[in-house]
Amino acid sequence: MTELSRLTDQLTRAFDGDTWSGPSLLTTLRGVDAVRAARRPIPGAHSIWELVLHLTTWINVVHERVVTGLEVPVPDALDWPAVPEAATAAAWEQARQALVQAQSRLLTQLPTLTDEELEQTVGAPGTDVTRYVLLHGLAQHNLYHAGQIALLRKAGGE
Repeated sequence: MTELSRLTDQLTRAFDGDTWSGPSLLTTLRGVDAVRAARRPIPGAHSIWELVLHLTTWINVVHERVVTGLEVPVPDALDWPAVPEAATAAAWEQARQALVQAQSRLLTQLPTLTDEELEQTVGAPGTDVTRYVLLHGLAQHNLYHAGQIALLRKAGGE
């Protein structure tokens, strides 16, 4: 098994697979409707919807950094996009589908990399972040926020 296939396995498990740490990201989102997604059961915390938009951003940013090797700036408005004013079921489904599509796009591109390319740094000159670190970080990021979503669901009475 190559390192790239191990990384792909970890990314897949964290997103929608069998993890030993708890539910995957998509498992924590199952059954969440637009009303629940937009709620803020914990004052000062992000909503589930905001977390989904944030996760989508970072999957896309990691994809660009890993595939192109270039630094992708992430201003606050992109890091934490606003939930649409009309928090409808259709808008929520669109947000969920964008998350799934971002993951699919990333996983489709990963097989083009070699294990040697995983060790190459990406981003701004002088950075020491490798593709390997970014991809592991993405799996960790997805599980971190899956945990937050699980807590928000509990705080919301589920």
